[in-house]
Amino acid sequence: MKTKNTYPLYCLMILCCSGCLCAQNDDSIEIASQSLITDRPDATESPTTIAPGFIQIETGGFYESFEDNNIKSESFTYNTTLVRLGLLDNLELRIGWDFVEGRTTINGNKLDDVTSGFNPLLFGTKISISDEKGWMPEIGFLGHLYLPFTASQDYRPETTGVDFRFSFAHTLSEKSSIGYNIGAKWLDGSPEAAYIYTLSYGYSVTDKIGAYIELYGDFPEDNKAIHLWNTGLTYLLSNNVQLDATVGSGITEGQDILLSAGVSFKLPTK
Repeated sequence: MKTKNTYPLYCLMILCCSGCLCAQNDDSIEIASQSLITDRPDATESPTTIAPGFIQIETGGFYESFEDNNIKSESFTYNTTLVRLGLLDNLELRIGWDFVEGRTTINGNKLDDVTSGFNPLLFGTKISISDEKGWMPEIGFLGHLYLPFTASQDYRPETTGVDFRFSFAHTLSEKSSIGYNIGAKWLDGSPEAAYIYTLSYGYSVTDKIGAYIELYGDFPEDNKAIHLWNTGLTYLLSNNVQLDATVGSGITEGQDILLSAGVSFKLPTK
């Protein structure tokens, strides 16, 4: 879930946004002036879709570390780019790709063998099902394919990956909200499903600063459950540009530390 004051870019992007927005009609300007609602930095996806005529780019990098029996695995993801294109009032197209580098240390000695390359490209959609009404949450549905032929050799699975989830959001007050997802995924060539859950609480500290804390994980059919947490901040540079920073770790065995930072921005397509 993302708070509604939600992420960085450089001056060039801000100037591009400003120049493009000046050319829009009044309705487009009104939509563009709304605060960003993003699908980063947490694991909880928002049920809100991108308005038609706009594209939203959410990118960043993160570092993960795992250690077990004196074997430490580190993963550096240099970009986690997700492109979201508004097609209809309740439908968006989603394309994502990231570049990863993996390193292994055994008993304090770094191995020379480094894995690197692109993960499978994500291709999917988000559908807005219903708006929030009283005690009924806002509801959305997301589905993705992960295409193995787009991945580098080190990260290429044997089969196409699939995931889906239902996304829910409740407004608690003018400053706070909760979001949660439930779904399933079949990734990394595994025929076994892993059932997904997320739960995130967001709070607007100021008009520009948002904070969140999240619990998330999955229940693989052929393995034990994985539970993790993270927390972070977002900073709204403008209505169309937002920065984020996150720290997290595992509750069960596995992830020791997660560090992430990124930026999201929205642009008109015409």
